[in-house]
Amino acid sequence: MRICGIKLTHDGAIAVVEEGKLVFCIEQEKRDNNPRYLAIDDLDVIEIILSEHGFRVEDIDQFVIDGWDGEVESQFRILSGSIPVILKGAPYAERQADNLLASYDASGLIVGGRSFPYNSYPHVSGHVASAYCTSPFAQNGQPALCLVWDGGIVPRLYHVQRHGARLVDCLFPVIGHIYAAAGHHFGPYKKANGAGWDLGVAGKLMAYIALGSVYEDIVTVFRGLYHQRFAGDTECAHDYRENIHDADLSLAAVRDFFEASALLLGGKPPEDVLASFHVFLERLLIHEMANALQRHSFPGQRNLCIAGGCGLNIKWNSALRASGLFDAIWVPPFPNDSGSAIGAACCALATDEGFVPLDWSLYSGPSMKCDQIPHGWTASPCSVARLARILANNKPVVFLAGRAELGPRALGGRSILAAATLPEMKNHLNDVKLREHFRPVAPICLEDRAPTIFNPGTPDPYMLFDHQIRAEWREKIPAVMHLDGSARLQTISRNSEHPVAQLLVEYERLTGIPVLCNTSANYHGRGFFPDAASACDWGRVDHVWCDGVLLTKACGTGRPSTVDETLSSASPIGDR
Repeated sequence: MRICGIKLTHDGAIAVVEEGKLVFCIEQEKRDNNPRYLAIDDLDVIEIILSEHGFRVEDIDQFVIDGWDGEVESQFRILSGSIPVILKGAPYAERQADNLLASYDASGLIVGGRSFPYNSYPHVSGHVASAYCTSPFAQNGQPALCLVWDGGIVPRLYHVQRHGARLVDCLFPVIGHIYAAAGHHFGPYKKANGAGWDLGVAGKLMAYIALGSVYEDIVTVFRGLYHQRFAGDTECAHDYRENIHDADLSLAAVRDFFEASALLLGGKPPEDVLASFHVFLERLLIHEMANALQRHSFPGQRNLCIAGGCGLNIKWNSALRASGLFDAIWVPPFPNDSGSAIGAACCALATDEGFVPLDWSLYSGPSMKCDQIPHGWTASPCSVARLARILANNKPVVFLAGRAELGPRALGGRSILAAATLPEMKNHLNDVKLREHFRPVAPICLEDRAPTIFNPGTPDPYMLFDHQIRAEWREKIPAVMHLDGSARLQTISRNSEHPVAQLLVEYERLTGIPVLCNTSANYHGRGFFPDAASACDWGRVDHVWCDGVLLTKACGTGRPSTVDETLSSASPIGDR
């Protein structure tokens, strides 16, 4: 059975699952230096991506579209070439608590000039399926709870096991967009009247709040307004809860919430307001999760999967992990909508076979192209040992290896790597990336060394939890230490076959340091570089390593050549 999962709206993507194995997932933003969060606006993209991976449209047995906004059904206005098409699909959330796999079945998906039938599952169901089916719990045949908190919905708790999934509880009446909305009302990303929307602001706030301090009087203000406007027995709160599924009305209520808080908080520094608001929400999440676990009985191990856009909040993930409420927690590398195409395909798989484990690899994104060498660059073969020496000399490198990683984090496939030993390296990388200086740079570390450097230093291969740098290492790796002493750690096994692991081993051999800076390789506001030429044209780092070839910015220019020509004419370079 060959299933094609499709996410049409923001974070658009195409995924193919064949006989229970993920063949690929291609996000729109990772093609052709596209803008972040790009939707699919033309169905022709489906045929193009299938063809790039050796499939014809007729090779697909089932097309599945991720559901979207709507209580009963969703609607997509899209093109097929130059022809406008309207497709209907499943709603955002399941309509029956015990039937997440109720599909909307239709026809009229026009791909390659032909019309195909398709199925559509609720958007939330895709989150549940993608998180659970990729988890170690599914692999071990264990049930799990799944927390889904997306921008437009309240936090929803599900119970998943192989033969089915059901909604257990809605934890509290706050939509996920409230976190980003806080940034549009306070601080450097404030917008007039909270208008407009920036899908990236939530991640920036996680960094910004390190500038502030948590004050209990500010937390008390937010707690009081929460009960008055959202959760309490007031007319205002009742109206809000009654209309919470209406996106315009719920966002208007959120704006009113922050306007009221601004009046009460007067001239409080915005960094303190946002830090305190973050902690208010974190405490609310932990408290209400504990209450839900008391209300419901779950025999056996307490496992938790986390999905939805709020799954990218590393501090909330870490607070849940540290709460002691769960035996084990899993967050996939694509908890947000970047995993929705995979989730749609997993829903179709679950309909036939139950919620079975998906055979998948982190590095299932687009393949790297390393063909053309732009003017002004030279190329030579380069081992990871030689590259480690360049990094040890405090020269950043764009590191492009194999297929791109899934999800929004650069995890060694499309990274800028640099030595973490100089404090000024963080500012340099932020300058290169056109980012504010309060933004952190993440560390990538060999997994077996992480516990001695970070607290807790547990295996975290997807950069989705918060760790503290241990005191004795803070002066050794200052470039990856955030303002509050924390780090968004990625770990990787030294036995991994991925080149970034081999590079870390060589770098550790040279320097004794098993840690490098790791930030994404991309144009500002765009997805990962799709090819080496893009990294060279960007040109803000002088070295680009692409699958064994080192491209170096040169003074002179000449005719552009290809990497294959370079490899055939260059003298081999040894590993030492």
